[in-house]
Amino acid sequence: MQDVVRLPTRHAGAGELFQLLRDGRPRTRADLAAATGQARSTITARVDVLMAAELIAPAGEASSTGGRPPTTFAFRPSARVVLAVDLGATHARLAVTDLASTVLASTEASIAIADGPEAVLGWIAEHGRALVASTGRPLDDLVSVGVGLPGPVEHSTGRPINPPIMPSWDDADVRGILSDALGGPEVLVDNDVNLMALGEHRSAWPDVSDMLFVKVATGIGSGIISDGRLRRGAQGAAGDIGHIAVPGADDVPCRCGNLGCLEAVASGRAVAEHLRRAGLDAQTGADVVALVRSGDLAAGRAVRQAGRELGSVLAACVSLLNPSLVVIGGVVAEAGEHLIAGIREVVYQRSLPLATQHLRIVTSQARSQVGILGASAMAVDHVLSPAAVDRLLDAMVADGEVAEAAGSDAG
Repeated sequence: MQDVVRLPTRHAGAGELFQLLRDGRPRTRADLAAATGQARSTITARVDVLMAAELIAPAGEASSTGGRPPTTFAFRPSARVVLAVDLGATHARLAVTDLASTVLASTEASIAIADGPEAVLGWIAEHGRALVASTGRPLDDLVSVGVGLPGPVEHSTGRPINPPIMPSWDDADVRGILSDALGGPEVLVDNDVNLMALGEHRSAWPDVSDMLFVKVATGIGSGIISDGRLRRGAQGAAGDIGHIAVPGADDVPCRCGNLGCLEAVASGRAVAEHLRRAGLDAQTGADVVALVRSGDLAAGRAVRQAGRELGSVLAACVSLLNPSLVVIGGVVAEAGEHLIAGIREVVYQRSLPLATQHLRIVTSQARSQVGILGASAMAVDHVLSPAAVDRLLDAMVADGEVAEAAGSDAG
């Protein structure tokens, strides 16, 4: 008969207590009692159940003030793993991370999002399982999956809504398909730029309360951090600046069906098309970046002009949202200062002086990993929320009681 560890049952509120320990700093029971105002017996019961769930572990002893040194406890990020998925129009990046969003294993490949949900999600499930196995962890340790999609997503359902560059993805049950294929973990889905904003904020600018992340690649989009939190809007469409009309571009068709969208004149795809008409070999945003880095003057001028077009839209965003930081990411941002110079030129000229007084406009520090870091952060935040931790503990207590009862009957 397998031994069963019965968990303590006085764990109500353990999820809230756990939030104090998520920063990784070791604390004693007395520290936790002082921070929460709860009785020492309550703290002890909640610490015990969090240790039984392996979410925290002893972290050495604190300095003694007389008598036996007290034990400290700290967050144990290795308790579970999550799968982070960053999908673009032509790429897929996967990573298995721990609960502190530290990447344990990763892979990437060229894929076409236009191949549809069955092909793309099937690829993710296959390679996701292999990636978890490569870390030496069983699939049961996978508690959550975070997915970024290159189109509008209704965050509450995880379903893409009329995505312009994702034919056959409209209303696809991404959460259900991936959860079933990966053994039942919770799956969360969001727009890729929202997750880039979250990833950049957590990894590079955690002390900045108000920032705007702008992706310039095959398409253009933005993610909004306001008062330290990601803002999605009523239906998850906040930040969709790529389809704001640009003055003077009324005759330029966009893939969304409208004319004169920012994406149609300033995206990597649009700049590449402009350079092809000028006789240069440029099919993608990456080709544009390669030309700029090789010193091609026409490519440099085209990217700077794209920056100006982008700046004309961002100037309004800066005046409306008043961020202290604008971060530019995506493949075209790798073209050096050309894009940033064009953006700064227009934003500082057209935005309100008060809004730009302390405004910084910079390129992404997380670069190609930013989407993965954001997808991991979204998944981790969900499974480590107070309510989710309490649900986990409830399930573990119930399983322990069932197993113990079955063992007693068998004996």
